[in-house]
Amino acid sequence: MPENTTPGKPDFSTMNGETMLHALEKYAVATGASDLHLSPQKKDVRLEWRLHGVLRPLATLSHAQYQDIVRRVKFVSKLKLNITNIPQDGQYTFPVGQGSDAWVVNVRVASLPSRFGEKFTLRLLDPHRGILPLKQLGFPQAVHEKLRELVELPHGLILITGPTGCGKTTTLYALLSTITGKERNIITLEDPIEYELEGIVQSQIDPDHDFTFASGLRSVLRHDPDVILVGEIRDAETAQTAINAALTGHVVLSTLHTNSAVEAIPRLLSMGVSPYTFAPAIRAVLAQRLVRTLKESCRKGTEPCDPASHDSYDGQMALPEILIVTPAIQQLVLNLEQGPAIYEQAKKEGFKTMKEWGEEFIREKKTSREEVARVIA
Repeated sequence: MPENTTPGKPDFSTMNGETMLHALEKYAVATGASDLHLSPQKKDVRLEWRLHGVLRPLATLSHAQYQDIVRRVKFVSKLKLNITNIPQDGQYTFPVGQGSDAWVVNVRVASLPSRFGEKFTLRLLDPHRGILPLKQLGFPQAVHEKLRELVELPHGLILITGPTGCGKTTTLYALLSTITGKERNIITLEDPIEYELEGIVQSQIDPDHDFTFASGLRSVLRHDPDVILVGEIRDAETAQTAINAALTGHVVLSTLHTNSAVEAIPRLLSMGVSPYTFAPAIRAVLAQRLVRTLKESCRKGTEPCDPASHDSYDGQMALPEILIVTPAIQQLVLNLEQGPAIYEQAKKEGFKTMKEWGEEFIREKKTSREEVARVIA
């Protein structure tokens, strides 16, 4: 979402580890940064932040400062202080705001041994940014309306595809938020649970104890669900179980890693799912990326707009393409046709690619041509 003002960057020169971490947390929340990176080099340490999908330098720290903040990060995230030669994962939370306006941000911490010390990545899961109404995600009206229709269906499989960090989880949560409180039993299987949603049951898988997406989905089906969210389809067993659930009176939402909406169909077929069950189960595939949005002043031309400058952008929006599985496309699935044939039929039925939607966003001055090329090149 756009920011009206950007606070000044913290001055770490006189801070200890605890103060430094608090300053980083406050700055990240205020600006909308999603990740913080600490990367040791031979002479110093790079401190970077990911803002609106782009990794940018924030500061250069000395190794002494780095050790100070690392000790604090390890302490709050319950990582072992004396272990530096193997990766570790942890998490912690911190409060934001006061009184009735307070909320909690969850931070996922990951360490990785590197040549000059441990690299740390802190992912900030801020519910004020990760749980948004569907209308605030920036989908074109036609896509927005179709998504609302799809999630109201009595049964069927709906997939969201794209690379890591393209907003799939945010879109899934937005879809669920449109139907919570509507007399529907909604259960999720996630790895991990990123945000807490009221009015639904959320379950985190645990592969170490044989609680996988596939086994969890079988268990969920015994709890009379109307809508099931499966965090990700990773294997044939999960895919087929999700398809079977969609055929037996459930709406199933899930994600897949493919570059386009059309590619999701041959990808699932290549996993070995039955085309005779897949074809009638699949309802739609939404592929998306996140593009940065131009500042209002750049859109109106009241100040020069340099598409290469980070300062020209102040938020993000979804760049989509949605494939509706019609009877004609179902027949192509049954015939085991590949992507080109499905794409050709979809275009006959009005399918618009991300590139075509991008051209529309450019004409409307919502974003720049350089930004669209950055995410779909």
